[in-house]
Amino acid sequence: MNYLSVEELTKSYDEKQLFNTITFGLDQGQKAALVGINGCGKSTLLKVIAGIEAPDSGIISFRKGLKVSILRQHPEFKKEEKISEAIFTEDKEELNLIRDYELALLKTEMDPNNAPDLTPLIEKMDALNAWEYEHQIKTLLGKLGLYNLEQRMGDLSGGQRKRVALAQALVTNPDFLILDEPTNHLDLEVIEWLENYLATQNLTLLMVTHDRYFLDRVTSEILEIENGDLYRYKGNYSHFLEKKAERQEMEAATVSKAKNLLKTELEWMRRQPKARGTKAKYRVDAFHDLKKTANSGKSTSQMEVNLKGERQGKKILELEHVSKSYEGFQLIEDFSYVFKRKERVGIIGPNGVGKSTFLNILSQKIQPDTGKTDIGLTTKFGYYTQDETIFDPNKKVLDIVKEVAEYIKLDNGSEITASQLLNQFLFPPKMQHNFVGKLSGGEKRRLQLLRVLMANPNFLILDEPTNDLDIMTLNVLEDYLQNFSGCLVIVSHDRYFMDRLVDHLLVFKGNGVVKDFPGNYSDYRNEIGLPLMEPSQTKPGKKTVTKKEIKSEGRKLSYNEQRELKELDNSIPKLEARKKELHNSLDFETEYEKLQAISEKIKEVEEELEEKEMRWLELSELE
Repeated sequence: MNYLSVEELTKSYDEKQLFNTITFGLDQGQKAALVGINGCGKSTLLKVIAGIEAPDSGIISFRKGLKVSILRQHPEFKKEEKISEAIFTEDKEELNLIRDYELALLKTEMDPNNAPDLTPLIEKMDALNAWEYEHQIKTLLGKLGLYNLEQRMGDLSGGQRKRVALAQALVTNPDFLILDEPTNHLDLEVIEWLENYLATQNLTLLMVTHDRYFLDRVTSEILEIENGDLYRYKGNYSHFLEKKAERQEMEAATVSKAKNLLKTELEWMRRQPKARGTKAKYRVDAFHDLKKTANSGKSTSQMEVNLKGERQGKKILELEHVSKSYEGFQLIEDFSYVFKRKERVGIIGPNGVGKSTFLNILSQKIQPDTGKTDIGLTTKFGYYTQDETIFDPNKKVLDIVKEVAEYIKLDNGSEITASQLLNQFLFPPKMQHNFVGKLSGGEKRRLQLLRVLMANPNFLILDEPTNDLDIMTLNVLEDYLQNFSGCLVIVSHDRYFMDRLVDHLLVFKGNGVVKDFPGNYSDYRNEIGLPLMEPSQTKPGKKTVTKKEIKSEGRKLSYNEQRELKELDNSIPKLEARKKELHNSLDFETEYEKLQAISEKIKEVEEELEEKEMRWLELSELE
């Protein structure tokens, strides 16, 4: 059943054509992702399909009666509005009732002595049969860590605002969901929940994301925008990479063959007397078609990063008994660490536990409350911050780079100009003279990255570097960072990026606790088999049971508990394997009924797995 039809769609900005007469459609249950380099028009296409922007030409049509929701790349809210006002924006009786009911429950929990009368609300809930819907919404808000619906949007962090925007898109139970960079600013636990939610829900999905694990596990089709054209690939991201390579090889072979034939035809054309030209018109026409094919080779420009890093001495950076708190919340407590040469550290943990604060301490932007940081004489920081640098929109791209330096050293000892460096970062000469205000979000982030790297740092701090960068740029950046000779510290929600680059982790557990773990993110998840911290820990009034509290019971496992623990060690891996098997089977199934049955089975396995994992944790801590 067709849900979306896009016919002959064209869109340009200024003189740049983003896409030209593209046509495609999505059926019920399809989960598709748009990929392509920054500035190719991915976000614009989503906005055009959602009706936020108008196309130059073409037709977009949704099946009548569909509920369509969109998550924008940079959601905007009024600072003074409450979370409840931001989430429950649709004027729908059930949603309004559930909002009022949840707010009444919150007021009861916060002030039992002045609790509102819930009876009228309960009666209305009964009358509308809204309890199942309320349960779904409450579960959704809980998974996203949204409990205090009275909070003002202006008081929330970027990650919290993104959770609110996600809730706003999902509470309406959409039939068709449009997501633009849904994983940006979310912590890893919420990303993994969202990944599983989207993979198992019976909805149609069109999204833009650079998260390669997310693409691999959620999508059933990839749509690539390249040089204004649209290419479709059935299957997930891994399958797309294989088929794209095959397409490029075929295109290259076709162009090469056409060029060889063109030489022969060109000789024939030059030998023909003018009077005989009309007798072989079909061959002249064929010549021009051949010429068009021979000149159709696509541009395959790729970003280059070969900048020099300063040499490091023996002392890099040492932290001694560092502590830091903020508004009474302990972020770091009595933490000591000595950074060594060429060290590659990943930093993980839920939003709000002090990761960015830690980076600011490393880079000397803020000072610890107690303890000290000792920096080596040769240590030179490069800090790529999570927040997009605010460039003057009326300045030209080239001028922004020249503010740092007009000549830049490369790793081979040579120098290049600012213009040449911009060209290596996929800013061709024409774009260099454009105003910064005309750049896409991803192009601005690439410009920000260039400014950090061109200063030749030997201690590189990257705070969410993958936000808004396209996959091609990420691949080149990863190659550069793998060969980077200095220290590397990364905070990222991109699991693929982390797995490829770091060799150990600093895990921020909350309440000031920071643990060192030898291995990358996937190693860590395999080791613990559990989320780092459930978002529900932030719920007002809810007590979080810690490992220390479990151990304090001070008793040994009984014989039966020892047997149970052993059985859990055997059964949990089997359940994980079954879960993976079911997820894989989704990629090859197209019938709605079978997809629904598989999704329900996945839910059953996940519930059983969660129950066994919690029991395993309890028993293993006692052990």
